Amino acid sequence: MTVWMCATCGLEHADTPEPPDSCAICSDDRQYVPRTGQRWFTLPQVQEGRSAEVAEMEPDLHGITVTPKVGIGHRPILVRTPNGNVLWDAPGFVDDTVIAEIKRLGGLAAIASSHPHLTGVSITISHAFGGVPVWYGADDQRWIRRPDDAIRLWRHRQELLPGLTLVQCGGHFAGSAVLHWADGAEGRGVILTGDTIRVNSDWHTVSFMRSFPNLIPLPPRSIQKIVDAVVPLTFDRIYSGFADEVIDTGGAEAVRFSAQRYIDWVTDKVRDPNEQVS
Repeated sequence: MTVWMCATCGLEHADTPEPPDSCAICSDDRQYVPRTGQRWFTLPQVQEGRSAEVAEMEPDLHGITVTPKVGIGHRPILVRTPNGNVLWDAPGFVDDTVIAEIKRLGGLAAIASSHPHLTGVSITISHAFGGVPVWYGADDQRWIRRPDDAIRLWRHRQELLPGLTLVQCGGHFAGSAVLHWADGAEGRGVILTGDTIRVNSDWHTVSFMRSFPNLIPLPPRSIQKIVDAVVPLTFDRIYSGFADEVIDTGGAEAVRFSAQRYIDWVTDKVRDPNEQVS
């Protein structure tokens, strides 16, 4: 079987004799096709010269770092629970070493993602673990690049395992979600957010965008929808989609503050104090 991989986003595509003419994910206004044009690799080509490290971020939470990066270069996360493990935002790379390490940590009960950009090689990994469910937002169904019987569609809220719940927020994509881990952060609660809620470089605020690479903002109604979805959750810590994007404590307040700041700026309720208004 030939698994075609888009060089720009790192997503696996369906088995076909020849690669697709274009990647629908990258042709959308939230992503991009580089100036060099659309390129494709097979999974063995992606594996050449690459490795991955699985490292503990906090007890029962492990990040996966692929070097050199594949596609967008996000940081997948493995969450361990007494009832099984969940892989969040699967990498665009997998090999026997990664599979062995996940098995050593307890294997996989499910795979889920924050949005279509960060689904990586979910189906390939699912097959390596006996076809475990790959949970995919129903409102983003048209973006599925590699259809498979392992895919389970969900909407609104979906408990994956006791204490691990998918929550639909919308915004970046209609089905964009967070994963709530009730036992994380020493019992204070964690949300894993991908690009649904992005931790800023100051490590104490967050932001929200339709497109991060193309700098397309979201309207206030979308921001409020995200806030309304996460406010009922109990959480103190936020991990978003890339290495070192973490708010260690005060995450719930950071979301509320950052959302209001965003809305105030896009609705012209605040101004730079040095702006000259005619």
